[in-house]
Amino acid sequence: MIKILPKEDYIYYSDSKNNPYGDKTEEEIKQLCDNIVLHLLEKECKAIVIACNTASAKAAEFLRIKYPKVPIIAIEPAYKMVHDYNYDKKTLVMATKGTIESEKFNLLLKKYDNHKTYLLPCVGLAEKIEAGNQEEIKKYLQKTLGCYKNKVENVVLGCTHYPLIQNEIADILGQVKFFNGAPNLAKYLKEVLVQKDLLNDGEGRIHFEDSARLVEKEKRFFEILKEILGTEEKIMD
Repeated sequence: MIKILPKEDYIYYSDSKNNPYGDKTEEEIKQLCDNIVLHLLEKECKAIVIACNTASAKAAEFLRIKYPKVPIIAIEPAYKMVHDYNYDKKTLVMATKGTIESEKFNLLLKKYDNHKTYLLPCVGLAEKIEAGNQEEIKKYLQKTLGCYKNKVENVVLGCTHYPLIQNEIADILGQVKFFNGAPNLAKYLKEVLVQKDLLNDGEGRIHFEDSARLVEKEKRFFEILKEILGTEEKIMD
């Protein structure tokens, strides 16, 4: 989003207090997401992007019905992209337990199933990525993905954390084709903002918020974000 909409102001809200969402009930996730959306609307956000597959699968439609005047853009597991671009290949879907068990994902799977698909709930992986411990991430991937080495050709990254360790996943699985829904989400957001004449022409600032307000974790969190973004001048702590 920052690459294709550099002049927009962003509020990035992470819910460390309540994550992971993957093991929560649908009603719990809806309530958590509703509280976050209310908070963001109070800050006059003109569009909401749900950058979590579990939250998107279980709360997006509920939020769109409740807030019909606000564009709510939701990340989708990129399984349909396998159907469109590399259908007849063995496919591994990596996602949270909540996403894999969600009705929304299972409807998507039923519609586009290539009958060569493995579903892998990666319990705890997103938390390890946030912690930034490369050794722990490597151990996790070796234990979890080792049995799929040379057995799959497509990998669907069904959580928005996973593209950050795409190289590490490739080290275990070998030559695979990755599918990630984030680029299409960013393009769709731009289309919506253009259609509604909501584009910004400012400096493009980024403000981060975390629900836990844990000082040490926040400090490390900001360090990781700055490493990922490769820029500090736009970041407002």
